[in-house]
Amino acid sequence: MKRILVTGGAGFLGAHICERMLDSGHKVICLDNLYTGSMANIAHLSGNPRFEFIEWDVCDPIDIAVDEIYNFACPASPPHYQADPIRTMKISFHGAINMLYLARKHGAKVMQASTSEIYGDPLVHPQTETYWGNVNSTGIRACYDEGKRAAETLFYDYHRQHGTNIRVVRIFNTYGPGMNAGDGRVVSNFIVQALAGDDLTVYGDGSQTRSFCYRDDLVEGIIRLMNAPDHVTFPVNIGNPNEFTVKQLAEIVLELTQSKSRLISLPLPQDDPTQRCPDISRAREFLDWEPSVQLREGVLKTIAYFRNQRSNPSRLETKTRVEASA
Repeated sequence: MKRILVTGGAGFLGAHICERMLDSGHKVICLDNLYTGSMANIAHLSGNPRFEFIEWDVCDPIDIAVDEIYNFACPASPPHYQADPIRTMKISFHGAINMLYLARKHGAKVMQASTSEIYGDPLVHPQTETYWGNVNSTGIRACYDEGKRAAETLFYDYHRQHGTNIRVVRIFNTYGPGMNAGDGRVVSNFIVQALAGDDLTVYGDGSQTRSFCYRDDLVEGIIRLMNAPDHVTFPVNIGNPNEFTVKQLAEIVLELTQSKSRLISLPLPQDDPTQRCPDISRAREFLDWEPSVQLREGVLKTIAYFRNQRSNPSRLETKTRVEASA
């Protein structure tokens, strides 16, 4: 039995990692300040004697003896990370360095949840891990893009300088049950709007592309990366390589919800990537991983989740706590 720390463990992905680790028989310590995470995501785990929740900000150092660390603490959707960009940068940098220090002190293996956003608006398609990216360092998305790039730098410097056992996963667009209805991600936006009979808001003309990976597939890839041999320290893309336009996604949601909602266009946000699709050759070679749930199947499961949430309004979270920080 390992002692496993999951920062951001009350978030969309973190909660599912906690669940998977408990199912594998490990002791799990969930660290979250509930800035965008929710106790509702981990309520079903609270009765497990091997589960512990600590309300904590990763910007503050903490000392816990653990064997593995999944560093997933950071707002991940544009409305959330842009609400307080200075805080977002702090979380990425201070959170990474605090978890790296903890890993070094206790000889733990540590994973950084990086992102496809480090590629910016890519000039290479699909994106391979060797691509250095095309990021606007002064734009409104830079707090997240550059924060995650800085965190990767810290991880590799700790690995080179101190021999820290690291893993770096670059996560592409992910969806599935457990999403926050108000987090501003395109899949949840479309489903919530369609179920409510509201217009579906498409930014730009909807021709921009994304690849959508179902939550369970993504978490399986993450766990395989953590368990990979120690030489697998290079970044690994985890995502679904099947590419769809945003307009195609909207049409699939309308079809599967049987909604009569219309599509309306809004201006494209600054620095919104025109294409986003992972090359998952490394994941296939080193993790024997590729996604198994394709978009229509995954969207149906996510629609069912949000329908259930609508029938239990007290559980439907449409707002998140956003606090100002210096």
